[in-house]
Amino acid sequence: MNYYNFNEIEIGENATFEIKITENQMKMFAEISGDLNPMHMNSKYAKERGYADKVVYGMLASSFYSTLVGMYLPGEKCLLHKCDVDYRNPVYVGDKLTVFGEVVDKRSATRRLKIKGKMVDQEGKTVNTADITVGFTGD
Repeated sequence: MNYYNFNEIEIGENATFEIKITENQMKMFAEISGDLNPMHMNSKYAKERGYADKVVYGMLASSFYSTLVGMYLPGEKCLLHKCDVDYRNPVYVGDKLTVFGEVVDKRSATRRLKIKGKMVDQEGKTVNTADITVGFTGD
């Protein structure tokens, strides 16, 4: 976990980490969310509709933006205020996602940062992008 103070963060600061999507994550997300749509639960159903396999929940994949800001950029002293995600390509169980974030704006008056987020799969395909706003809770 990073422990940046607001004054230490500069525009251009960035962070990256990787996460592999697992079947267990899918099962837990279905249980938590109650979303049992067959596109996410049934390989045959998803394949009949043109996908390579059942599609990972978009909200499951984008939840790793919370990990980005809460653990890496800026880390401990912030809370996620807004996350506007644009889903571009499907994610499948077994995909390894690289999560990127870069500070693009800093507002001292409100102690908020704007971060551009992006996730790419193991083939280098962008699966989603995000405009993220975080607020600092401490010095």
